[in-house]
Formats: sequence, C-alpha cells, structure tokens
Amino acid sequence: MSLSRRGLLAAGGAVGALAATAAGTGAATAAPAPGKGHRRVRTGFDRLAADGYALLKGERIGVVTNPTGITSDVRHIVDVMHPDERVDLIAVFGPEHGFRGTAQAGGSEGRYDDPATGLPVYDTYLKSGQPLADVFTASGVDTVVFDIQDAGARFYTYIWTLYDCMEAAALAGKRFVVLDRPNPVTGRAALGPVLDPAFGTFVGRREIAQAHGMTVTELALLFNARFLAERPVDLRIVKMSGWKRSDFFDTTGLPWVPPSPNMPTPDTALVYSGTCLFEGTNLSEGRGTTRPFELLGAEGIDHRWAAAANALDLPGVAFREAYFAPTFSKFQGKTVGGVQLHVQDREVFDPVRTGIALLVTAKRTWSGFEWRADNWIDKLTGNTRVRTMIDAGADTDEVVGAWAQDLAAFRAVRKRYLQYR
Repeated sequence: MSLSRRGLLAAGGAVGALAATAAGTGAATAAPAPGKGHRRVRTGFDRLAADGYALLKGERIGVVTNPTGITSDVRHIVDVMHPDERVDLIAVFGPEHGFRGTAQAGGSEGRYDDPATGLPVYDTYLKSGQPLADVFTASGVDTVVFDIQDAGARFYTYIWTLYDCMEAAALAGKRFVVLDRPNPVTGRAALGPVLDPAFGTFVGRREIAQAHGMTVTELALLFNARFLAERPVDLRIVKMSGWKRSDFFDTTGLPWVPPSPNMPTPDTALVYSGTCLFEGTNLSEGRGTTRPFELLGAEGIDHRWAAAANALDLPGVAFREAYFAPTFSKFQGKTVGGVQLHVQDREVFDPVRTGIALLVTAKRTWSGFEWRADNWIDKLTGNTRVRTMIDAGADTDEVVGAWAQDLAAFRAVRKRYLQYR
C-alpha cells in the first residue's frame, strides 16, 4: 500500500527544524531573487578570521581542505592565511580529489609543494589510524584545522576524511578545529537507512543515516562523543552565524564551489543522497553528463521507466523520459535511455525514498537490471536489506519501512549534537 502525499507531508513536518543543544565545547522551489530574502551566512572561517585567528594563536597550523575552502569573495582560505602574520600556517592536507581539486573520483594529488604558496601538501586520501597520525606528526603541526564543504550524504567521503583526521589527530596528540559550512540540502531531518558497522567502508565508516541532516561541526561533536569516546580528540568548533536548519544553499548568499567534479551545483546535492545508489547498479548515474545524479539510464531502457516512476506520485518530484550519451564512466560514448529527475518542490522532496522508488521501478520495467557484482549497493545503503528486499519484490514503502526503527534511534542521538535552530 502506498503512503499518501498528505501522509508523507505530515511525517516530514514531524521531523522538521529541531532545537539546537550544546554538546562539548517557503514551499516554492525557486531561490529568492538576488538581494531579496537572502540571509548573509558567515562561515566558520569568516568568524575565525574576524576574530583575528585568536583560536590559532601560538600554534603551528595545518589545514585539511579542498577548493571549497573559500571566503565569501571566493579567495581560498589557504591563500588568505598564508601571508597573514597572525597565523603560522605550515602545512596543507588534501582529501579525495586533492587540495586544489585536480583529481577525479577515486583519486588524489599525492605529496607535493603548492606552487602558489610553497606550502607542503600532504595526501590524506585512504589514510587513517596510525599511518595518518604519522603524516600529522611528520608535518610538524600543533593544530589541524578542517574546512571542507559537505554534500549531506553518508557516502560523500569528506565526512569520513573528517572522522579519520580526528582519530589520527588524537593518536598524534594534535588539537583539532572544525570550521563550519552549511549542509546544502538543509539540516531539517535525517533520512534513510542507518549504516550497520559490519558494512563500514570509506563511503560509510560509522552508524549514521544515509542523509544525515547535520553540518560538519555537528558531525564532529557526534563522532567525538559516540565513536571516538575511548580516545577523543582535543576538539574545538567554530560555528556559522546566520544559518538556519531550513536553509538550502542558494538562500545563504554564499558562493558554490563544486566539492567534487560530479557535484557541479546545489541541485546535484539535492538528489545525490538518493540517486547515488545507482552507483551500485549497472545503470549510469549520469557521470559524464552535465547533470550527474539527475540523469539515470542504460541501453535498452525506454519510456516505461519514467511512466512507472511518475505513477507513484512521489512528493515534490517528476520524471522525464530522457536519452543521453555519457562522455566517460558507464556507457561512455553510447546513447542510453532513462529518466531525468525534476525536483518541483524541494520542501517536500525526499531524496532517499525517491532513490529507492527508482531502483524498484527500474528493476520492474527493465529486464537488464543488475546490481554491481561486488554488491556495492550494500556499502552505499549500509546493509543488505535494500538489495534483498528489492530482489524479493518489495515495494518502495516496504523497503523504506524496514529502516524506520534504526532511523528513529539515530534521530534521537542526533538531537544531542545539533547546534542551530
């Protein structure tokens, strides 16, 4: 039995904006016109700089960042801090895709000296534990600062770079400072299955929801208290000002920099926590197109998939029969059929439910549907249930209902670490 649109709206309202608690230290889809309705959000870095970097005084500093670590006038924070005598910046640490963003998915830049500043850049990608602690020790820093724009999904790897760096900083005896930036898809609610730790990988280390609905400082507080409690890091956070949990990125007044090559716009982030699940199938998730994660398809798919998806009447989204030819990744250079997602009301759109619905309907309307042979879908969803239930013929509501208890437990934990209203 399908849930009604009214029922889904009521459920969404029940997990709306939550009151922030200290821990440790409009229905329209379109964005407001420039200058109308924009609330100027100041990032953690903006506030740190405005305070004269007092939190970093007397410390040798290393920064974990990438191209998203920018000021409101689009200067990179490393380029801003490096010549400033108030900051002793001695190292940079690059995540997946690299500090300056030259690497594609699954790659990094390695160890090099940054041509613009001369600073040594160290590679953190796929490093954790003592090997990463050794990198921090070798760099000579006293304090590690983290400033990267997240996308709001558990399998977006920067939050696990955060986790790994916190753990390594504790092992190395370093202080850790997290500078906050917005969750681009709001912080109103957590959605989707919660990871089973037996399926922990770099696309999901620990037990959080698929769409976590938190900022990086909130996640850092949760990580430190829940998952690193035996050896917590000496943690400081610098919150934003002006951000509310209901804010989408385009209402913040902040410039958007693609946090990775296939996250070109905030619209991509809006659907990503659901449609990235297609990485675990033999369908294209739109990599190699101008609308990654909004275009999905494969050879042999026709109008029937879009029709089946539209028949579900999912809140806030419609599906268009679409044909495209990826320039790289799956089906490179071949014309494939599929769907394009059109989010029509982002206030009620549920990306994770939508992703599940698309998996269910793709399997039912296209005989060529297959999971990736390595069961990557289990790593993305954090368990076997999504795959096995869909294979057994479960509908969207049945699959979504299977994670309700785990999600409710995570939401209760999450409340303790929220820093904004």
